[in-house]
Amino acid sequence: MPSPARTVNLAGREIGCSCHACAFFHTDDQFYRVLLPFIREGFAAGDRAVHIVDPAKRDRHVQTLAAAGIDAERSQDTRQLEVRRWEEAYLRGGHFDQDAMLALIQEVLEEGRRQNFPMTRLVANMEWALEDQPGVGDIVEYESRLNYILPRYNDTVVCTYDLAKFSALAVMDILRTHPMVIVGEVMQENPFYTLPDVLLPELAARRQRH
Repeated sequence: MPSPARTVNLAGREIGCSCHACAFFHTDDQFYRVLLPFIREGFAAGDRAVHIVDPAKRDRHVQTLAAAGIDAERSQDTRQLEVRRWEEAYLRGGHFDQDAMLALIQEVLEEGRRQNFPMTRLVANMEWALEDQPGVGDIVEYESRLNYILPRYNDTVVCTYDLAKFSALAVMDILRTHPMVIVGEVMQENPFYTLPDVLLPELAARRQRH
C-alpha cells in the first residue's frame, strides 16, 4: 500500500494520492493538454492506469497515448494500462447499475493493490450518462456515493465531463459530488462540494417531489 504522504501532479498542482476530482473540458484537445502530464507521470512512476472511454474514441485515445511517448500496446499487455469502453464499465448489460459500478471501482482499485502497483490512476469519461440507457439518471447519486469508498484508497480518480454536452443544472449537481475540481485547466479545492450524508437525502427528496 502506498504511503499517504505521496503526492501526484494534477493540472499543475501537487495533491495527495487519495483524490476524487471532476474535470470540465470544452474539447478533447483541452482534455489531453491537462491530463496527459498526469498520465505520463503515472507511467514514469510505475503506477497503474485505468481509462474508461467513449467506445467511438478508444482507438484514438490509445494512439494519443502512444504519440505522447507511452508504450500503450506493451502497457496493456503488462496490465499497467487498461482501457475500457463504456459497455465494459458503466453500461454493462446495456444499462447503468450504480451498485454494480461502485463494486467494480473497488474491484479495480483492489486489483491494482494485488498486482503491486504503487497506485492506480483512474480517468473516466462520463458522457455515457447522456446515452439513452436505463439508469443513467442515477449518475449524481453514484458520484456522491463514491465519496464513501475512495477515501479508503491511496488512488486518484478523475471523472471528466464535456461542458458543451451537459446542462448547467447537471453540471452544478455533478460539481457538488467532487472534493476537487478542474475548471479552466486549473485544479482547486471545490467550494461547492457537499458531503454525501447531506446530498443523498436531498437527491432522494427531489425524486419524491418529481
